[in-house]
Amino acid sequence: MAVMRACTRQVQVCLCTLAWCLVAGFVLHLSFLEIPPDVPVIYVITPTHRRTTQKADLTRMANTLRQVPNLHWIVVEDAAVRSPMVAGLLSRSGLVYTHMNITKPDFCKKGCVARGTEQRNLGLDWLRKNRGPLDSGVVYFGDDDNTYDLELFEEMRYTKLVSVWPVGLIAARWYERPLVHNGTVVGWYTGFPGRRFAIDMAGFAVNLNLILATPGARFVLKGAKPGRQETNFLSRLTKLEYLEPKANNCTKVLVWHTRTEGAPIYRHIKENIPIEV
Repeated sequence: MAVMRACTRQVQVCLCTLAWCLVAGFVLHLSFLEIPPDVPVIYVITPTHRRTTQKADLTRMANTLRQVPNLHWIVVEDAAVRSPMVAGLLSRSGLVYTHMNITKPDFCKKGCVARGTEQRNLGLDWLRKNRGPLDSGVVYFGDDDNTYDLELFEEMRYTKLVSVWPVGLIAARWYERPLVHNGTVVGWYTGFPGRRFAIDMAGFAVNLNLILATPGARFVLKGAKPGRQETNFLSRLTKLEYLEPKANNCTKVLVWHTRTEGAPIYRHIKENIPIEV
């Protein structure tokens, strides 16, 4: 009788193990399902610079982006060399990525109106060198300290020319957004009017082929005025009436300009062990 009980328990253990293996195998199979070839790639260009919260911000963003199918993350450091920290984080992320670096020009060493300009331009240069007219995709400029709803990426994926949507927690307002009438963008709800494209960097995406066909579309740094980077860039690509409103006719916030607060570390006492933060 004792032998039979032992055998029964062994059978139960084997069945449970087999069930878990089948479940794990099924999940693994789903994770490797091929993405249909007609699904455009989302290219997210992210400038980043060294600061106390850099790794935390990039980790949070990587955890978001890895849930988006068919995405290529282009991370460009504002640095003379690529940092081991960022390289290690990207290699562990499970994402398709490109890691580059470029420093800001000398006249910006003491600060410039627009940060991330050279890094975004380098990302655009990479696309123009490594992608062609037969590649389908959309280009998005995603900063590493914003917060993103996964729905945003599916909203932008099939952008024909330039798509737009609201951005939350910006310009001392709950949100800014394009104003839409009968499916057409007609103006802007913004705290800083007077711009042709009164939109934040997080509030638009551009079709890859439009980027490739317009080599003059770059971000201007020298002589740039506050809040004019987006207008200077988009003016080379499209007109107001051609913008494609997304996010329920620009009435739904799917990205927030959260800006991580700098972490004070004045009480930290250094230890003799290597810990990367």
